[in-house]
Amino acid sequence: MDCSIARALDEVGEWWTLLIVRECTQGSRRFDEFQSGLGIARNVLTARLERLIELEILERFPIAERANTFGYRLTSKGADLYPVLVALMQWGDKWLRPNGKPPIALVDHASGNPVEVVEVRATNGQALTYRDVRFAAGPGATKATRDVIENRNDRVLGDQSEES
Repeated sequence: MDCSIARALDEVGEWWTLLIVRECTQGSRRFDEFQSGLGIARNVLTARLERLIELEILERFPIAERANTFGYRLTSKGADLYPVLVALMQWGDKWLRPNGKPPIALVDHASGNPVEVVEVRATNGQALTYRDVRFAAGPGATKATRDVIENRNDRVLGDQSEES
């Protein structure tokens, strides 16, 4: 499927993957920390860590104070998933907290101010929904992709999606 969302889900869409990435953002580095933090079976964790290394989302590094012991940390590719985690957390806080009280608040360490809601924004800062965004062919678009784009814009935006 020529879709960046489908390709991303192929790499990080499995249940444990984003939870392992979340654990990394919370300071976990060692196998036993992941296992205790997630309650995941050793064989499943081993397989997921190996896959994340293969995908270059995590990297293995030697732990200096423990001979023959390795830790795991996010690569740049893995760290780029942080906004995805925050968006999922914020969505869950909004829609899945029955009492409307999130268990964790994110605040800017330097200022102490709350982190803003992750949103798609126009260059002028205006928040946009999917009804405000027109798809355009990117440099990797195929004929099939162009057809999908045209169909999507017609269905979601109507006449306003017509290109000049």
